[in-house]
Amino acid sequence: MKIDIITLFPEMFEGPFSESIIKRAQEKDLVKINIHNLREYGIDERKTVDGRPYSGGPGMLLRVDVVDNALKDLQNKKHKNKKTVLLDATGEPFKQKMAKGFSKLDQLILICGHYEGVDHRIHEHLVDGVISIGDYVLTGGEIPAMVVTDSVARLIPGVLGKDESSVDESHSVPGYLEYPQYTRPEKYNKWEVPSVLLSGNHKEIIDWKKKNQPSPAK
Repeated sequence: MKIDIITLFPEMFEGPFSESIIKRAQEKDLVKINIHNLREYGIDERKTVDGRPYSGGPGMLLRVDVVDNALKDLQNKKHKNKKTVLLDATGEPFKQKMAKGFSKLDQLILICGHYEGVDHRIHEHLVDGVISIGDYVLTGGEIPAMVVTDSVARLIPGVLGKDESSVDESHSVPGYLEYPQYTRPEKYNKWEVPSVLLSGNHKEIIDWKKKNQPSPAK
């Protein structure tokens, strides 16, 4: 799978994808993550990428022509199974179901929104979807792009040690969050592991897990 990220701040991605599971996935050629500087597609000598909104208002908007030029360069015609997504506060909330769908693509292009937003024609004509990672304000779409990439990459077959690991996880099944888990030492600072987990009684353990499974936040 190929993930292309379009951003004005490529340096922000130098750390998150060079460690842990995502690093190993790239080393195994299971996923290829490319970071593209939108400034390279800017217009005029200054490589301008933004402009003031018509009718006035604060801040600057990313230009539709600049983003279109980037997409024309990056969209691989060989990949029929591909999507282009804008990370924007106005988007649909990102869910595990989306991550699963994205993980089956040949190419996923993520556009990091910034400033006061983007020319709305990008929403209307250039992307397949707009997503948000939560109801709070961030400086731009870079951190959301990292979140989406991490969530998607780990679902690609072969990325995790056992593919079942991505199935038996929180959010993998609608309404499912993992029960509390414990490890050694059995007792620490007078805090003890629930005795039922040490009993060896599988039925009681299963019942305990079901009873203590957290409810998803609404």
